[in-house]
This record gives sequence, C-alpha cells and structure tokens, in this order.
Amino acid sequence: MAEKSWQAGPLRVRVMTRDEPPRERLTRDRIVDVALDQMAEQGYDAVSMRTVARALGTGPASLYAHVANKDELDQLVIDRIASLVELPEPDADTWRDQVRQLIRDMLAAYRAHPGSARAALATIPTGEGGLRVAEAMMAVLITGGVPPQAAAWFCDLAALYVSAIAAEESIWVERAKAAAAAGEPIDEQAMVERVRRVFASLPASAYPMLAGHAEAMTSGDGEERFEFGLDVLLAGLEAVAARMH
Repeated sequence: MAEKSWQAGPLRVRVMTRDEPPRERLTRDRIVDVALDQMAEQGYDAVSMRTVARALGTGPASLYAHVANKDELDQLVIDRIASLVELPEPDADTWRDQVRQLIRDMLAAYRAHPGSARAALATIPTGEGGLRVAEAMMAVLITGGVPPQAAAWFCDLAALYVSAIAAEESIWVERAKAAAAAGEPIDEQAMVERVRRVFASLPASAYPMLAGHAEAMTSGDGEERFEFGLDVLLAGLEAVAARMH
C-alpha cells in the first residue's frame, strides 16, 4: 500500500492507493502454456513470439531471454506433448501391443492440445520429452527382435503418421469453428454422403474403381481408419524386419 498526496485548495488530502501486484515470473512453462492455448483457440499459424508475448503482457524481447525463436518454441511444445505419454517397460511377449499403445497415446496427447501437431511436422524432437519417447519406442522394438535400423526408421514413420493425423484433425476443427461462426455448421455425415455420391456418379469408363467402390472409399470413421493404419504399419515392419535379419 502506498500513500499519495494531492493539494486541494488550502487542504492537503492524503489518499491511500494500492500498488499493482507484481507480475508472475516469466518462465518457459508459462510461455509454452500460452502457446498451447493459442494453438487450440486460433490454430498453429496464428501463434508467434509476438502473440505469445502480448498475451503474457510483455514484449518479444523478454521472451527471447527464455526462448530463442519460434523454432525453439515448437521444440518446447513437442517436448510438453511428449511428456504426457506413458512409457512401457519393454516386453518381448507383448511388444506389438506396446508399440500400438505408444502410438495411440501419442495421438491422444496431440488431440488434447489441438494445433500442436503442426509443430512436430518437419521437426526433429531434441528435448527431453521427445527423446524419452523415442528411447522407449526403440527399446520396445529392439526387445521385440526388430533390427536397430528398421526400429530407427519406424520411429520416424510412426511419428509422421501420428502428427499427420493430428494435424489434419486440427485443420478440420478450425474449419468447423469458422463454419459455426458463420452460421453454417459442418455436418460430417452429410459431407461423407456427398463425397460418396460424387464417387458413385463418376463415369465408370474413366473411374471404374472409384465408381464401383464408392461405399468402401467413404466407409469407416477416424478411429477405424487410424487402427487400420496401425495394422499396416506393424505388418509392414515385421515383413521388412524379417528381410533385414
């Protein structure tokens, strides 16, 4: 509490005023919190060092004392997402199920923070969170008998698979928000039906496969397609690993 005085004619009036509370200390965790919130609310492309600084009530220069640039901010975001993934104890008898669950959990972590998967595309995680997930995946694969080279490349493939799906979902979330704000909410089932009709109406002479299999092309929800992808990834890994032994 601070005391200030004003002269009012012949009288001096003393008024007690409350100083502004001190700002919360700026930390990397706070910066990442704000970045994740902005990605979820506005999309990945709307996030910058300037927008994060503004939300924190400071200038970009203050952020640079904690985060070098947007690339490092992306690394910290990925690190935070990766830290949410529970890591298994490698088991040779259940390694396939462990790999599946790791990939499912990675997708769940991205889904919990919409927009964050865009930070993972074309970025090699080097933070503690990303490294621990890669270490765990390698340990599970090698324990399961997968050759180290195949295991290493599979780590990259799995990360791309998960981040691509999560990024696509985030784009649709942004579109849905924009459509709802415009008073034209997206009806997913109606959209699928529309695509199915487009395929079915194609001339069979030019598109015999798409026209003849319109139902198959548009069936299955996101989870079914994701699990199918896991089946393909694991089956392919085992086939390639067998050739590499």
